[in-house]
Amino acid sequence: MARAVQGKTAMARIDGSRPIKIAVEHAVLRPDRSFFDYGCGRGGDISWLESSGWRARGWDPVHRPRARRTKSETVGLTYVLNVIEDLQERRQSLTSAWELTTSVLIVSARLTDERDQAHSRPRSDGWVTSRGTFQKFFDHLELGGFIQNVTGVEPVPAAPGVYYVFRQQFEREAFISRRYALRAPAPYQRKSDQAFIENRELLNELIEFYARHGRLPRKEELANYEVVVQEFGSIAKAFRVIEVVTDRDEWIALSGRRRVDLLVYLALKLLDGPFRMSDLSPTSQQDVRAHFGSLKTALAQSTRLLFGVGIPSNIDLACRSSTVGKVTPTALYVHLDAYEFLPAILKVYEGCARRILGDVPQATIIKLGRTDKKVSYLRYPTFDSDAHPGLTSSDVVDLVNISYRVIKYQSGGAQPVLHRKELFLHSSDPRRSRFAEVTKREEELGLYANTQTIGTRAGWHAAIQSCGADAFFD
Repeated sequence: MARAVQGKTAMARIDGSRPIKIAVEHAVLRPDRSFFDYGCGRGGDISWLESSGWRARGWDPVHRPRARRTKSETVGLTYVLNVIEDLQERRQSLTSAWELTTSVLIVSARLTDERDQAHSRPRSDGWVTSRGTFQKFFDHLELGGFIQNVTGVEPVPAAPGVYYVFRQQFEREAFISRRYALRAPAPYQRKSDQAFIENRELLNELIEFYARHGRLPRKEELANYEVVVQEFGSIAKAFRVIEVVTDRDEWIALSGRRRVDLLVYLALKLLDGPFRMSDLSPTSQQDVRAHFGSLKTALAQSTRLLFGVGIPSNIDLACRSSTVGKVTPTALYVHLDAYEFLPAILKVYEGCARRILGDVPQATIIKLGRTDKKVSYLRYPTFDSDAHPGLTSSDVVDLVNISYRVIKYQSGGAQPVLHRKELFLHSSDPRRSRFAEVTKREEELGLYANTQTIGTRAGWHAAIQSCGADAFFD
């Protein structure tokens, strides 16, 4: 009976599910690794991965009961735990999926804010519909606690309702360190140079490595290391060619920001307790040596950074003095594309929230509380295309109470809208000048005369009408 009811909840999809797409984006799920979908339903994720040439198999008690359950490097247990009513069976499913995992297990479940009117009858620890389907809606932190309780391993939050459970500590650390790495692209080519033009493809890997780590790679860290050395004489000489056609100052600045990101990573790792150099991934160990000389030196700085976050006046000062973002009496708002330019202490502050929640897909603006210890991730889906985009949802992390909630906003007159979009971006962002021109024209029209009323869609439209500025927005 349980299997029959669970089978009704399996959706037919031609696209990959949200957790699987996130895992691909995070490079946790890769084409060079085997993947097994435990409780695959109708096999939507398997078909999606196979269409790209990936190795993927799966088993499901209803739709693929005879399929062999094989050990794989990556295993997915996506939206399975929430359709199992019996707690013991739920635990057994997680245990079975974990036993098949040799590298990383991807676990996801539906969250409490996803419950709709269809799930109106409570049963056990969940809800049922008129069709008899069962759903257990988890709190995000509840799901993480359940996974750790069953597997005995602390999972890493990837996104709301999505966790990764790593078999090897070094892989866990490698993923976490990547999370706080630079998001900015490498400096773009500005000059012509024959050596660079002829070897552009050969140098790509070196460019990408330096952009991620802010240092030159060791032999074992670059797949085409020997080829590059053979062509240029050394890695340092090859990089000098890259500097000639770009901008050396930009590479120096990028290396400095990578040094800050490494301090952020180490500061957040201290929340788990003391650690040694050997506890870090091999690449992170090399990063520490290259940027700080020793772990002791790096820890001295990261410890001061972490303790600084606990002092409210430090956060308030950092928000007020930040060179990027819009400051209000209660918070600093900054676009995710400008994250890399935040002060180190604010990166640690935001990192504490991401350590709880993971990445928030489609988030546009980060709100860093000045007067309370809260970090929010705001979604403005039409930020780039709409002069005044509407807020659709806000994921709020309370760092004092260690809690998480989602606030959803309906379209209409009461929906919050955004103004002065250029303020959320860094001065180097090409969109900033375009947005600033719109703001300047709106100021000339007197649309910002009463900032207390223009924060909603209805209030903004009323301001437009009262100023007779309708033609400007046609």
